[in-house]
Amino acid sequence: MIRTFCDAGVLIAAARDISRDGESALQLLADPNRVFLTSPFVRLEVVPKTIFYHRRLERAFYERYFDSAIWFRDLDKIEGAAQAEAAKSGLGAMDALHLAGAYLSGADEFVTTERAREGDSQVLAGQGCLSVPVIYRP
Repeated sequence: MIRTFCDAGVLIAAARDISRDGESALQLLADPNRVFLTSPFVRLEVVPKTIFYHRRLERAFYERYFDSAIWFRDLDKIEGAAQAEAAKSGLGAMDALHLAGAYLSGADEFVTTERAREGDSQVLAGQGCLSVPVIYRP
């Protein structure tokens, strides 16, 4: 099983996007050879707006994902690793928190909808979602 940590963009694409990104994200989430990992920060990024805007179906989609995912909830460890990574690489706060959560939960890969740049890892399903191996050196 591939231990996969998805950032919020992958979940949003799967729930809302009818383009290539959405299709790619749905294919990824349906892969039976994966176990999905998450942290409270991913949930915080997607669920509250569905409540505020009364998007019941979208919220149900996210809740189904979070109910089946393996959680890493040690906020102190996530924050410490995120601080170190953000200072070292210049990442934004949420990106650093997600990558720290991926690393600490033992993810094999971090999947995002951010666009690939030269030298980045593979693009999943040939489109949309960028898969980056989780490597962290404090």
